[in-house]
Amino acid sequence: MSDRVETVVLDSQGLSAWIAQDRGVLALLAVFHTMGADLVVCANTIIEVMYVRVNTARLNWTLSRVKVEAGTEQVAKACAQLLKQAGLHRHEYALDTTFAETALRQPGPVAMLTSDVDGMAKLCGNRVRPIAV
Repeated sequence: MSDRVETVVLDSQGLSAWIAQDRGVLALLAVFHTMGADLVVCANTIIEVMYVRVNTARLNWTLSRVKVEAGTEQVAKACAQLLKQAGLHRHEYALDTTFAETALRQPGPVAMLTSDVDGMAKLCGNRVRPIAV
């Protein structure tokens, strides 16, 4: 990966892979670290990764290393507008839209670690570089 990245947003799959210490994700994060990239998640990401078998201590350690963006009324309205612009309206896009909206607000260039490369491309266009996890 030779392109400079200023900010890396992790969706729930990206964050889950980091918590699970997925080797591929850890390697990507090491590259981003050498670039000095900031790591960001939206608050909704935490909700999606919380499940019975998650290692809570590892989750908390991971969250201490990222910037967590809060969900606000302004963010919700921006997400609704983003959905409308993308021609999407179903509830299954709601959380993905919060990940996309978070990415779009960050200093660029922005990359996103995601399991939904196609969905993020629809929502973010060419303003965010989706990277499959």
